[in-house]
Amino acid sequence: MDGTLVDTEPYWIATEFAMAEKYGGTWSQEHALNLVGNALLESGDYIRAHMGIDRTPQQIVDELLDGVVARVEVEVPWRPGARELLTDLHGRGVPCALVTMSWQRFVDPILAQLPEGVFASVVTGDRVELGKPHPEPYLTAAAELGLDPADCLAIEDSNTGATSAVAAGCTVVCVPNHVPILEGERRIFTGTLDGLDTAGLASLVSGHARGVEVAHT
Repeated sequence: MDGTLVDTEPYWIATEFAMAEKYGGTWSQEHALNLVGNALLESGDYIRAHMGIDRTPQQIVDELLDGVVARVEVEVPWRPGARELLTDLHGRGVPCALVTMSWQRFVDPILAQLPEGVFASVVTGDRVELGKPHPEPYLTAAAELGLDPADCLAIEDSNTGATSAVAAGCTVVCVPNHVPILEGERRIFTGTLDGLDTAGLASLVSGHARGVEVAHT
């Protein structure tokens, strides 16, 4: 979700810097980008250690969510083409799942602005024991869709997320945003989802399977 469907990373980063200022900690853009795609409690532990503030990981996550949810309730920053592609997939009967390390209370205001039932499964970070890059989130989503992960396509914006999807057995369309994604097996790269519909997505995947470069930038 974050960085793929919606560009909320700037919201998280702004909230992290506000927290550092509030509690007298230190923070940097580099530290902030190290958290992209990670499970929230792991991020909370990283922030506690590197920001140097006297808060537990759970307290940090709760305060981060308060700040980011407040921003999302004012404006949802949709990524170019993502909502349109999702709507087209849903309209053509392609079952879709949301697999995010954000927690349900952050996901809810975003889902509220999408057509009802657009996601047949919603797997959030507070639903799984092991977050990305572990395969559990994608394995959970595939099971809830009733599909073999090998028959599933993931769309990811981070190396952490792509690693999780590939480990589960999915092919991944990688759309780098704030952080780079490494080349690797079953990873297909595109510069944007803008202008990409269900047929275009299928073309990317089939071209990759045939070893043919299908450009979409």
